[in-house]
Amino acid sequence: MLPVYLFGSLKFLASAQDARLRVLGQNDAIAFDRNRKGVAHSYPKCPPNLYRNHYTTEIINLSHHSRVFHDALFPLELKFRLSYTEVTLCLPVRHRHRNITQIPGEFSLMPKNSYYLSTPIYYVNSIPHLGTAYTTVAADTLARFRRMCGDDVLFLTGLDEHGQKVEEAALAHDMTPKEWCDSLAVEFQKVWSMLNISNDMFIRTTDAFHEAAVKALATKLYESGDIYKGTYEGWYCIPDETYWNASDIDETHICPDCGRELKFVEEENYFFKLASYQEKLLEYYEEHPDFIGPDSRKNEVLSFVKGGLNDLSISRSNVKWGIELPWDTSHTMYVWFDALINYLSAVGYGQEGREETFAYRWPAQIHFIGKDIIRFHCVIWPAMLMAAGIELPQRVFAHGFLLTKGEKMSKSKGNAQTPASLVERFGVDGYRYYFMRDVSFGQDGSISLESMVQRYNGDLANDWGNLCSRLFNMVGKYFDGLVPDASDCTDEGEGADLKQIAAALFGKYKGRMDKLDYAGALEETWELVKATNRYIELSAPWALAKDEAQLPRLKAVIYNALEAVRIAALYTAPVMPETSAQVWKRMGLGDIVSVDDIEDRTSWGLLPVGNSVEKGESLFPRITEE
Repeated sequence: MLPVYLFGSLKFLASAQDARLRVLGQNDAIAFDRNRKGVAHSYPKCPPNLYRNHYTTEIINLSHHSRVFHDALFPLELKFRLSYTEVTLCLPVRHRHRNITQIPGEFSLMPKNSYYLSTPIYYVNSIPHLGTAYTTVAADTLARFRRMCGDDVLFLTGLDEHGQKVEEAALAHDMTPKEWCDSLAVEFQKVWSMLNISNDMFIRTTDAFHEAAVKALATKLYESGDIYKGTYEGWYCIPDETYWNASDIDETHICPDCGRELKFVEEENYFFKLASYQEKLLEYYEEHPDFIGPDSRKNEVLSFVKGGLNDLSISRSNVKWGIELPWDTSHTMYVWFDALINYLSAVGYGQEGREETFAYRWPAQIHFIGKDIIRFHCVIWPAMLMAAGIELPQRVFAHGFLLTKGEKMSKSKGNAQTPASLVERFGVDGYRYYFMRDVSFGQDGSISLESMVQRYNGDLANDWGNLCSRLFNMVGKYFDGLVPDASDCTDEGEGADLKQIAAALFGKYKGRMDKLDYAGALEETWELVKATNRYIELSAPWALAKDEAQLPRLKAVIYNALEAVRIAALYTAPVMPETSAQVWKRMGLGDIVSVDDIEDRTSWGLLPVGNSVEKGESLFPRITEE
């Protein structure tokens, strides 16, 4: 039996732990699709009724140990995902006969390049607002790009459902805490669906597997002596679920974050020995300078830790809505101690049978957070992992606040908005584009309807949407809606500027994305968009069409402009998946979401001659200011 592990026939997976791995037998066959590598079926022969418009790179029948392959992709590197919202046994593929080669002996197909990223899990005291959506869209943009680079992405988001303020919110709505959480979970998932968020997993801290992981880690720290019993006296912010030292507040006893009154509490709790990890944390920051981003946040954390750490209360004896301590059920876990462990529980920590998943997925490549929760993620969380002997995530990036009229947007301040009204006016991709383009990720950013309209009309309606509309219209007018053949044009310099910009774009774009500079990545893309508009204006295809002798050049101009649009759509896809998919569909190019080799796909000249091109409706109708 070949040591090949793949997922079986499952549909509508709720989360990663539901994906059962299986070993394929000698009579199983595997169909490898160029865009969805690693799809198994149990037919002794290749599946019937194979469809078109897919690129098959591999088909293996294990009973014969033979493969049909593209030479350029040999030897095969198998990738698979543990989590899909929908998984079927066999994807549609088109069989392209090439060489048939016998494979001597056994071989192993192993997954590689796991890329695990997460948002914070959000409180369920209200529906999602622009701030939570901002974090989630940013994470989604990176997840989509990493998939396009061929990585096996696990994108995690979810809800923090325990704690005192959740208990109070449920009571205010005449619900049990679980009923309240269930109702908000539906609302969050509706918003993420509306915004085209491609999360692979939606975790809730009320999930049974998460509770098991929390208890496992807490027990480990208790048994090692890192958790002890004591008495807490001090100030506590119920809305933010945050303890404050007396040195951090003034005589007004107002929360420095949300501006509301703090409550003085005195209770017997269990404590985590956070103070004992002060020097270890400082050493880690020095040895891993990229652990905290951006640099301004790193400096803030360094200053805080150097100022001295206190042990952290990790239990509450008067809050019933939470996970009970395994060794003392009269206490429930402090909500942040519970919540942080979701990053481990999502990938199998503390769960029997998921050890290989945890080893494959952890450590996470990046946690996306807002700057208001940086101390939890860059001080408490790494100290907890150090105490448990678990490797730390590679990076934590804390973005700034969205500001309206100079004030932070938040639910607790009552000035938060919902995304739905903006999506209704600007469309999903217009919404996503604005927040990724107009706000420098990592810094505070002011937002307004006026700037949204200006950015939408200027970049999307005028530059990008108009380019696609008039270009596709010219294809229909001059070439009956088919991509022309530019090979008759003898001028080797035709379109040279476009080709040069396109050739350099992947390196520039990826460099920006690696730094989470979304605005910069889009700016690089717009260099190609604007250059294509200039190219059309200078080439004047409408004038070339009047002279039959200029037909070869007309073909080249239209082909080059189309090719630039094809490539630009690949770079807009992580931010604007819906309209980018529309552009590719109108050019007869198939599903852009399935692209997992963006560097290769952005090579010049891959647009097939003769493809049908449809004009379609305007991608971004111009908005009139009210």
